[in-house]
Amino acid sequence: MKTRAECLEEYGSDYFIEKKIEEGELYKVGKGVYSEDKYVPEIAIFSYKYPKAVLTMNSAFYFHGLTDVIPDECDLATKRDSTKIKDERVKQYFVPDPFFEEGIELAKYKGYDILVYSKERMLIELIRYKSKIPFDYYKEIILNYRKLLPQLDIQKIQDYALAAPKSNKVIETLKAEVF
Repeated sequence: MKTRAECLEEYGSDYFIEKKIEEGELYKVGKGVYSEDKYVPEIAIFSYKYPKAVLTMNSAFYFHGLTDVIPDECDLATKRDSTKIKDERVKQYFVPDPFFEEGIELAKYKGYDILVYSKERMLIELIRYKSKIPFDYYKEIILNYRKLLPQLDIQKIQDYALAAPKSNKVIETLKAEVF
């Protein structure tokens, strides 16, 4: 993928960019985003446009295969002092700085690099946002986590739980509902 500025540098002018689009060698996949691939997943476009944002919540649960519910919007986590993302297709979560970095993984999605929180970190997010998630959806994901438990890094889960805001409540819920 390329920005408009990168396309201008490569092709010289808007005229030549349009010419490449007409010839089918370049595609406009988003506002100010171009690609040589005709079809680019929306998640990959958002990851490119917002390189410091991390896939979280419903989008990450779907990405990790913890639910089959396709999210209506892309859930992205950013640092608390980040600029608001002005795109109605994105739901932004502002995360406190020291906790933001915990559990970020670089993953591939249909051939594109994206940042996503690990399964262990997403278990903590699920518990943190329990009251804002529909009960049936929450139960579905918790049950899938119980099936995955032997494959998860328990030490990482405990570390993330301790680093999370309101860690006591998170730890109590983990003990009661997951372990």
